[in-house]
This record gives sequence, C-alpha cells and structure tokens, in this order.
Amino acid sequence: MAAGKLVLDWDGTVTVVDTLWLVLEEFGDYDVFRRAGEQLMRGEIDYRELMELEFSTVKDARLDDVVAWLVENARIRPGFHELVERFEPLVLSSGFEELIRPLLARESVEVELIANRIDPRPDGWRVLWSRDAPCETCGDWCKRSGLPDGPFVYVGDGYSDRCPSLAAERVLARAGLADYLAAEGRPFEPFEDLFDVLKALK
Repeated sequence: MAAGKLVLDWDGTVTVVDTLWLVLEEFGDYDVFRRAGEQLMRGEIDYRELMELEFSTVKDARLDDVVAWLVENARIRPGFHELVERFEPLVLSSGFEELIRPLLARESVEVELIANRIDPRPDGWRVLWSRDAPCETCGDWCKRSGLPDGPFVYVGDGYSDRCPSLAAERVLARAGLADYLAAEGRPFEPFEDLFDVLKALK
C-alpha cells in the first residue's frame, strides 16, 4: 500500500451498525437521539453538542451492563480480521474506548486505538474528549488530532469522518461520508464490507 498508514473509523465502518446508535436506542432517549441528528445536519448544533446531548440521556445504566449487551448484539463487518492482519491499522473513533475494547477482545483482535472516553454517571453519561480544543481546520471536536504523521489512507462512513478524510491521500467511503464527499466533488472509492477495502489496497 503506497499511500502510508491505514486509518479505520470504528462505528459503522468496522461495525455493521454504529454501536453508539445501538446504545442510545437501547439505553438512552430515542427521540432526543433522532432530533439531535437532524439538528446537526441542519447546522444548528455542532458534533460536541450532539454527543454530549445524546449521551446525557443514558441514565441509570451500568457500564458493565451496556458492555455486556453490546458484546452480545454488535456485529463486526466482514474482512476486519484480515485487514488488521495485513495492514495493522489505526482505529480512530469518536466513540468510547470503554465500549470498543471489549468488542476487540471478543474478536481476539489487538489494534492501535484512539478514541474518546466515557464517564458513566447515573444522572447521565458524560463524554471525556480525546482532544482539549476544537479542530483548527473544521472548528468542531473532530478526530483530526488523532491522525498519524505522514501520508495515510482513510476508511469511514459518517459525519465525524468528514474532516479527517479530507487530509487523506486516499479515501474509501460508504453511507453518509460517501454522500458528503460526492456532494463536495472529492474523490473516494466506495466499499460495503472490509473485504472490498482489502481488495482495493492490495
């Protein structure tokens, strides 16, 4: 792979369904979750406000119980194990280390991970951000600060992937990220499962 380090988004990219959505639907307030997503896309709130608002609705939920439920219900996109074995990627997520590492353990996968943390308070979960200031490029609390030095290939699917993907030498995208890049006239390669990514990079 000539373009450098491989960087993978987690939710909706490595996982079949965004695990943050799964948690909010099962343990949070679905109406707040739906409304906040609409507000984000209309530009009424930023990504930090979205995450903090959504996870403040996860109340009286023990982290151990949420993790156990996720381990039972979350599914990994086909090709992940093979992609990790071949390229040793960085997983760069806006999600939470406490929810991601148990799924990696379930899959018996060790990978470099940069993610936010969570403080699971009974009166509403609090996001502990991996960065201490907004991004100088997009002005939001995105994932760009976690990108590796030097060239990289980015693989993602959603809103939080927009800013980091714009810094990549090469982008593979699906779902909302693909729609965004197409609308912006930015080049990308589509994928559905991670075997598609593996084939594209070989």
